[in-house]
Amino acid sequence: MDLKYITYQQNGQIVTITINRPKKLNALNAATITELHEAFKTANMDLEVRVIIVTGSGEKAFVAGADIKEFVRFNQIEGTQLASRGHELLFDYVENLETPVIAAVNGFALGGGLELAMAAHIRIASDNARFGLPEVSLGVIPGYGGTQRLPQLVGKGRALEMILTGGMITADKALNYGLVNDVFAQDELLDKADSLALKIIANAPSAISAAITAVNAGFDVNQNGFEVEKQAFGSCFGTADFKEGTNAFLNKRKAEF
Repeated sequence: MDLKYITYQQNGQIVTITINRPKKLNALNAATITELHEAFKTANMDLEVRVIIVTGSGEKAFVAGADIKEFVRFNQIEGTQLASRGHELLFDYVENLETPVIAAVNGFALGGGLELAMAAHIRIASDNARFGLPEVSLGVIPGYGGTQRLPQLVGKGRALEMILTGGMITADKALNYGLVNDVFAQDELLDKADSLALKIIANAPSAISAAITAVNAGFDVNQNGFEVEKQAFGSCFGTADFKEGTNAFLNKRKAEF
């Protein structure tokens, strides 16, 4: 991959993708979204990779929003196309990856940054992180899934308060809301993400992928989550991971996936 705005680092079974535009507080421009898509696609297709961590460079920002200069002159049709392409390349794409994605939020996660974090399967944050969807202050609304994923995570009332005021919340409040799973000191954040990744890696990769599919189905109005779960559960019985896991349990040894 020819990468200008992100870095891609693999350490064993863990890939860390870092948005690397520190002078722009890691804002998402079109090129960065495209590079992120390619990086996530590459990691997901690599059978050795079991967990993907996404974070931002520097100490100030995970992603402090989208690059407004790119779309300030867009009309209605172009705005709709911008949102659709963003969902296809990055936000919906990440949410539906077979490989689990951990967002390590290391500072400001605003607008598209918060939307990227919410598309990840798990979120942890540094104690200096701040979260918000300030789009209404620009005369638009969140367009990369913010109006849909935020209510799912924090509830309708809290989501509407954040969206309609455009204000930010602290990492501690995000933890209280259930927006993130844990908060750590900034210098511990990536180590904690790695530790979490290793706990995931200890389990069956086929079952993890099936679990992601089943959980996502429960939030999709076009699917019956219970039916998807039944089918995913049944499919596990045909995998080598199921044979290894059950044999290891019965023989009182650690499974090797």
